[in-house]
Amino acid sequence: MKNIIQHSFNINKADRNKMNDHLSFVIWFTGLSGSGKSTLANLVEKELFNQNIRTFALDGDNIRSGINKDLQFTPEEREENLRRVAEISKLFINSGNVVIASFISPLRKDREYVKKIIGEENFIEVFVNTSLQECERRDVKGLYDKARKGEIKNFTGIDAPYEAPEAPDFEVKTELEDLEKAVKRIVGQLQKKLEI
Repeated sequence: MKNIIQHSFNINKADRNKMNDHLSFVIWFTGLSGSGKSTLANLVEKELFNQNIRTFALDGDNIRSGINKDLQFTPEEREENLRRVAEISKLFINSGNVVIASFISPLRKDREYVKKIIGEENFIEVFVNTSLQECERRDVKGLYDKARKGEIKNFTGIDAPYEAPEAPDFEVKTELEDLEKAVKRIVGQLQKKLEI
């Protein structure tokens, strides 16, 4: 943009990573509403935090009740929601934090866009694979029922698509795998990624 010149600061991401004694990146949890993304993300963050890893969690509902409360659920506004989240994630990564991001992020092109903003080397994708039937059965928020009644438009899995990741870094089939085991598997495999 015209008249915009980015300032270079003395302290950078590498300095913060060295001080924290671990690298920083984003762990991006994607899946249907009710799949268990937030629950799994919360457990992964807790385990990392207990290992003295500096973390920060970003969640769809929390972001939409604050910085993105001006956005609805049209395809264009969903894209803008994720663009903003990617930029926020990038700031937290540069501050030395491991970002735990939990967003439906239903379209592959949008997740690729997020990855491009954040940087492929800083993006770890976790597909929380739960069937639509199971998500509807859980439906603690009552959203699927409202969507089926036409009270909510553009609801992922009902009248808006969800495109499953083709090659996620991790896949958790919540109907088959115990969450605690999934957390241990994910955190265990992240240890090398955390090393400076």
